[in-house]
Amino acid sequence: MKFRSLIKKTSNWLTATPERSLDNAYKAALKIKEIEDNHFGGKKVSKENADYGDSVISYFKTEVNGYLQKINMGLGVFKTSRLFLNISNLKEFPEDTIPPGELRKNATNAAIIFEKLEFIDQVASKYQVRETEDVYNGSLVLTKEASPKKETKPLDNTSTNEINPKITNNNQTYSPGENARRLESASQKTGVLPRSFINTLNRIKQEIDPKSGESEEQVLNKYRKSRLRTALSIKFILLLIIVPLLTHQLTKTFLLTPIINQYFQNHERVVFINKDLEEEAFEELSHYEEILRFQGLIGLREPLTNEEIEEKIQEKAQEITEDYRAQGIDSIGNIFADLFSVTAFIIVIVSSRKEIEVLKSFLDEILYGLSDPAKAFLIILFTDMFVGFHSPHGWEVILEGVAHHFGLPENQEFNFLFIATFPVILDTVLKYWIFRYLNRISPSAVATYKNMNE
Repeated sequence: MKFRSLIKKTSNWLTATPERSLDNAYKAALKIKEIEDNHFGGKKVSKENADYGDSVISYFKTEVNGYLQKINMGLGVFKTSRLFLNISNLKEFPEDTIPPGELRKNATNAAIIFEKLEFIDQVASKYQVRETEDVYNGSLVLTKEASPKKETKPLDNTSTNEINPKITNNNQTYSPGENARRLESASQKTGVLPRSFINTLNRIKQEIDPKSGESEEQVLNKYRKSRLRTALSIKFILLLIIVPLLTHQLTKTFLLTPIINQYFQNHERVVFINKDLEEEAFEELSHYEEILRFQGLIGLREPLTNEEIEEKIQEKAQEITEDYRAQGIDSIGNIFADLFSVTAFIIVIVSSRKEIEVLKSFLDEILYGLSDPAKAFLIILFTDMFVGFHSPHGWEVILEGVAHHFGLPENQEFNFLFIATFPVILDTVLKYWIFRYLNRISPSAVATYKNMNE
């Protein structure tokens, strides 16, 4: 009864997750609206809308950023959890069998949800459009706060283009006439001269330019955007790790394991999910019997009669049965829990395209910031670990671990075929990447790699 009560409480908690997360985001939006009404005349939290000093404005902006993070997290949980609940509701009320009372209840809840979402969008859109677009596009340009003389409307694309025209390149926009250095990824085209040489010339030109009076402002703005990009990237990486792991554990513990355990209890003869586990159990039991007889022969214990040995073997057999049944339940649960985890991972990827662009620029900046020996060291470490001379042993361990995780019988022929083909394909792709891209982006790193590899 306690277990059923725990299952029911957990189910109710999971069912209320969308409403709870939306309420958290709505309360955060109310806090932002309260700050705007009390201190900025109902307008956006900005220096142009109040007569406060820089310290006070910075304090209010910190508060608003904290509430915006709560809004983003709450909306993300709301979307993900509501997707799973909609799927379960379709299964609960198939086709046209939904009761009229349920329809009225759903309509009322939908109206409340729409109102809350509309209010959240109205509040959050004032801040998210300007502060994140430049970071998502990878441009280090001055924002509206850096040049407050011009008033733009971020939500109106037509008026924005008329006041501050944009140049479009590869589906990305940036403002002309601004000293912006766009971060170029490894997949983009490179010029004739090396990147570091061009960047050095641009930096020297900016330092000796007598008209660069706003260089300090630009440096501060670049630092702010770099800090924002780093925070968003780390947050997104943690999200990619935590969401699949949390989905795996929750679905396996509270949904899959009770169902699979109930099936095994109804089918007591089902103990081993494959022949390899049965052979392992037989060897373990035979070894236990031999140890009992051996210890009796060498005097480590009193000699046992055949009846006593048989009784101990039966106890050991029962213990082995429970262990291997639990192992089978765990393996089957891993299969379905991993499917849920992959689904959650794909949902996060599909719903976070802008975050992926930020993460891509962040990783590119880290990669290009490494020295040539460091780049060569990482390449050699990766190749020797996965496609080097000793890599087959590591792949064998990985394949055995995967087979044990899913409860699959180990197939030596498949392992040998995989080891003979996949590392070769991986090595070929890596060499092509070095020849096609890295050789144009950083020739010195390729030369260092060849010297270190020799």
